[in-house]
Amino acid sequence: MPISPKALGVEFDDDQMWVRLEDGRTLGVPLAWFPRLLHGSAEARGAVSISPSGLHWEELDEDISIAGLLAGHGDLSRTRRSAA
Repeated sequence: MPISPKALGVEFDDDQMWVRLEDGRTLGVPLAWFPRLLHGSAEARGAVSISPSGLHWEELDEDISIAGLLAGHGDLSRTRRSAA
């Protein structure tokens, strides 16, 4: 299984989250994919922790893996909850 590149930074505009990766790519991800980020304040969105595997927002209770973003996955928590 290939190792995902690490995120170097995260920025937001009105509709997108932009994740800058160490390999030079920048991923543009619709905020609609992550309702907790979409509805979070700019301050809460800015409080992101970056780890080797992904992104974490403590206040928003959101964890996003870089591998998931690269695979095109949005918020899977609703899928998991409905399967329970």
